[in-house]
This record gives sequence, structure tokens and C-alpha cells, in this order.
Amino acid sequence: MEGQLKELLPFLRDKNPQVRQLALENLVSQTPKGSPYRSIFFSGQTGGLQKPSENDVIRDLKLLCRDQLAVAHDAFKALVNLSDAPILVSSLSDPSFLNFLVSYIVNPQSICADLASMLLSNLTASSSACATLLTMKVSIIASQKVPNGYFATQSRSGSCVAPVPYPSGEEQEVLALPLLLDAFIQGAQVDEIQDLSKRARKGSLHFMASVFGNLTSSPAGREFFLTPQPSNPLKTDSDLEYPLAKIVSFTEHRDTIRRGGVISIIKNCAFNARAHKAILSPETERVAVSGSDISAPGAGALPYIILPLAGPEEFELDDQEKLHPSLQFLPPTKTREPDSTLRLALVETLLLLSHTRWGRDFLRANGVYEIIRAAHEVESVDKISEHMERLVMLIKSDEPAQGPSEEEEFELAATRNGLELEDSSAKPTQDTEEEGPAIGSLVTDDDDEDNRIEEV
Repeated sequence: MEGQLKELLPFLRDKNPQVRQLALENLVSQTPKGSPYRSIFFSGQTGGLQKPSENDVIRDLKLLCRDQLAVAHDAFKALVNLSDAPILVSSLSDPSFLNFLVSYIVNPQSICADLASMLLSNLTASSSACATLLTMKVSIIASQKVPNGYFATQSRSGSCVAPVPYPSGEEQEVLALPLLLDAFIQGAQVDEIQDLSKRARKGSLHFMASVFGNLTSSPAGREFFLTPQPSNPLKTDSDLEYPLAKIVSFTEHRDTIRRGGVISIIKNCAFNARAHKAILSPETERVAVSGSDISAPGAGALPYIILPLAGPEEFELDDQEKLHPSLQFLPPTKTREPDSTLRLALVETLLLLSHTRWGRDFLRANGVYEIIRAAHEVESVDKISEHMERLVMLIKSDEPAQGPSEEEEFELAATRNGLELEDSSAKPTQDTEEEGPAIGSLVTDDDDEDNRIEEV
């Protein structure tokens, strides 16, 4: 059987698209992890101490991602399944292929954009792919005749044809991340439309939340979300806003991938104690990250961190007044976040935000204690209950009359994070044959390390 499958590999380069499609249909079933003949895709692939090189079949699959729809769909699917192999990370993360993936994802007409974002999610589990993506620029042509205002020139492929007439503007290079972020936001708006032909954007791009979650596991990735950027990436003179502010509302999204990824982004950003004011302050206040002169409206993240932990409980009027309007008088049908991993991440985010006096004062003044007290009464997971108790102790404890300066608190918070928090480098990859949220796992360590919080 293995020999017969190997005989199909050369047909991936056949001039006849039907032959390419038939060969790929028979090969893609062997790409998921655990498949008996998966090794045929790694033959000739070098790694380790040698300079990484790719074999012909991986090169062919990358090219077939640009083929007609049926072929491209199976090629993307195959690479998603194979991208869990460390030996392929280098060849799948080369700048030219990543540039195609990004350009393809941001184009609203890309039919396989969800598979492309799933592949990018798996690849950004690698620090090298993250580093490339953080500085990547893509070529676009601005045009009002295109649905999203520009055409990403490298996205052109069999499953994403160029617009007619072709945009006549001048080609320019722009940073990829702001474009990806806007595409991710637009994807949530088309989720309700089942008819693909009626969608303004063909993909919902939920897996981009995992991509951003992977990026924010590094300080450079957090810096992007916590640095004011033009609200319109094509207009540098547009109003500044924190990129984090654009996505905090997705913590209550019905898709587990999207809301889980956004929760991990907020938590990872909370590692930066200097940015706590920017993260927590409401949009009505302009605030800068400590040490920066650039200000923008606050991200207003606190209501979106607390809301998934809130239930239908009624509070005394004095307690209700502390809460953000979106948290007051919740309906009897309000339920808490059902995923215990995500509830833990939300509570850990609040713990991180309470590492400074300003953060604790803000949490006290905005009803965090009242919400956590009610959530603790019904929490069934011991780990989460213990973290809630730690949080309550921090919020309810008396503050010293003369505490450390703000700068000293930042240094203390960084030291505390270094002791309690460690980067979770083992991030789950996606297999198209299996389902599961594409977010970093929260690892439970030994009993004497139960208070450790991990980056996701």
C-alpha cells in the first residue's frame, strides 16, 4: 500500500487538474497524526543539525494551495494535518509562503481562508513563525471598488481570483498584523450567514484568535496589542486606538475558538504591568502605557473579563452601582463560561491585574469582589476556587499607608511574574480530523506549584 501511495506523489505536479485532484484525494487521508503511511510525506526532509530543506511533496502541497478550489482545499487540509511535525515548521514558515497565507486570509473572497488561518495557527506555535509575522508586510492596492477597500496582490489563486477590473492604484506594502486583525473582526460579522455566496467575507476566521494568542506569548506580540495604532490601517492619520480594544468584546462569543483565543490574548497582555491602566481604563479616558508618550482611549477590558464569570444573581443596590452598566441587572438566563480552562484563565487575568496598587483599587471600585464572591459559591473546580480566594484576599486586604512607588511596583510585578509565570511553549496544533479549541493549555503542576500562572 505504501508503494502505491508513493506512486501517486509525482501526479501532484501533473498538468491535468483532474489528475492532481484525484492524486491528492487519495493522499490526504494519510496526513492526520497516527495514519499508517504518514511517513511518505517526510521522506527526504532534513532537519536537526543540518540546514533545513523541504522535500518535493511539501513543495508541491504549498503550490497546490494556490490551485483551483477542490485541489486547494485538500492541499490546505493536508498541510494543517502535517504542520504538527517540528521537522516541517521551517519549510512551512518560509517568508514567501507565510506572505501568501496572510494575503489569502485578509482577502474577503478567499474561500479556504478558515483552513489557511488554521494552518497559520499551527505554525505560530513556533517562535520563528511568530517573529516573521510580527514584522511582515504584504503588498496591497487600495481601491474603493474592492469590498474591504484594498486588494492583497499575493492572494491571487484558483480559489481567490483577482477582482475585475483589476485595481489601477499603486501597489504599496503595509504591515500584516493590522490587516489580519481587521479581517478577524469582520469574520465575526458573517458567522450568522449560512449561504457562502451572500457573505461579504467567505471565512469566519475564528482560528485567528489562536494566532494572536500565540503571538502575545512573547513581549513583542504584546507590544503590538498595547501600542496605539491608527484605527484604519490604510489611513495613517486616522484616530489612534489600542488594538486590544478592538477584540475584547469577543470573550462572550459563542464560538469556543474565538472567545478562548481572545481570553488568552487579554491574559497574556496583562503580563505587562505598565499597561494595566491602558487595559482597564474605559474608552472615555485617554491613557498611555507607562513610559510612553502616545495616548489613546482605554481598552475598557474589565467588563469583558468579568462578564463570562457573572451569573444571574441579584446584588444589593450599592453593589450594583459599582458594576459597569453591561453587568447590572443581568437576566435570569445569564450563564457563566462553561469551559473550566477559560474560567481559570479569566481569574488568572484578574490576579495579574491586581499586581499593582492602581489595579487593585480599580478592581475594588468596579465590583470585581461582588462578582467573584458569587462565582465562588457555585465554582466546582478546586484550582479555580483557590485562585478566586487569592484574588479576594488581594482585593479585600488593607493597603499600607505608604506603599512602593509606581516604578517600584512595576519592578515587583515583573519579578513576581518571573517567579509565578512561565511561558507555555507546548501549544496544541490543529488536525482537520479532530475538533478542539486552538488555545494554549494551562498546565497544572505539582501541589507545591499550584499558584503558578502560565502564559497561553
